[in-house]
Amino acid sequence: MGKVLTAVLGLALLSGGAWYALNHAAANSAPSGSSAPKRQLDNVRGAASRIESDADARAKELEAKMRPDP
Repeated sequence: MGKVLTAVLGLALLSGGAWYALNHAAANSAPSGSSAPKRQLDNVRGAASRIESDADARAKELEAKMRPDP
């Protein structure tokens, strides 16, 4: 019974230490002022902006091709 209790407590301490290290060490090593979700959102916004500008450019090109020559 003592060996099982020691194993359970050892695993609890080990998992608690790993949880603490992953959550607190990662928070301290992040670049200042920018978290991973914020960077991902900024990347998505940038991609959406590029897609919109490309679509506008294609629409203007198509509009110019469809105009009758005077």
